[in-house]
Amino acid sequence: MDWKLILAGALIGVMVGLTGVGGGALMTPILLLVFGIAPMAAVGTDLWFAAITKLFATPVHQRHGLIDWQVVKRLWTGSLTASVGTLTWLHFNPIADDSVHLLKGAVAITVMLTAIAMLFQKQLHALGRTYRTTEGVKFKNVQGPLTVAAGAFLGILVTFTSVGAGALGAVFLVYLYPLRLTPPRLIATDIVHAIPLAIFAGTGHLLLGNVDYSLLGNLLLGSVPAVIVGALLSARLPHTYLRVVLVLVLLAAGGKLMLSLL
Repeated sequence: MDWKLILAGALIGVMVGLTGVGGGALMTPILLLVFGIAPMAAVGTDLWFAAITKLFATPVHQRHGLIDWQVVKRLWTGSLTASVGTLTWLHFNPIADDSVHLLKGAVAITVMLTAIAMLFQKQLHALGRTYRTTEGVKFKNVQGPLTVAAGAFLGILVTFTSVGAGALGAVFLVYLYPLRLTPPRLIATDIVHAIPLAIFAGTGHLLLGNVDYSLLGNLLLGSVPAVIVGALLSARLPHTYLRVVLVLVLLAAGGKLMLSLL
């Protein structure tokens, strides 16, 4: 047992339960920067960490009737298909040791992109609401295909970096479903979508030998009880302030990771 890893798992677990974000966007940089885990092991282990952690939050959200299953199925159509394709590519084109810095760079860029997207989430929500109310029929016609396309983008990104399923998924949904998904429903739907995606991608990395079981066990000891607490509190806390804190943390983590490559 490593209490530092357990504490890190608990902190991220609370954030995941509260916001749906952090399983990859926060944990992967922490594993790379704080604990010095090898990049491929960090990605593979984090995918299972995110999947199992979010799995424990799902029953809490389900009991409150917060999950929009139609939206989840649309996302899965794109993300799971794209994840399988990406894993197939990785199988035939493994990342060599001399290319690991490129993977770190991809994680850093994705984390900072996630932070910027979250920063403008309110404006995207307003834009989506305007489009939905003024061009209702046209908007609904493209809503389904765009959701599948968003899922496909997330599938590729998450399989490569383990980052994006929560934060970027929420940003896409807040634009595509501005009237339908309240903040608690958005978080619940985003979390449920991310679980099979992380399992798909994590299974591929498991077969490639990129999962550290001891590391995973320590992280889960902290995250499993913490994510339940976060999920119970998610409908009661102000999401605006939580998002600001998350943006600042993500920008700091992404910037630090990028500087470590110089």
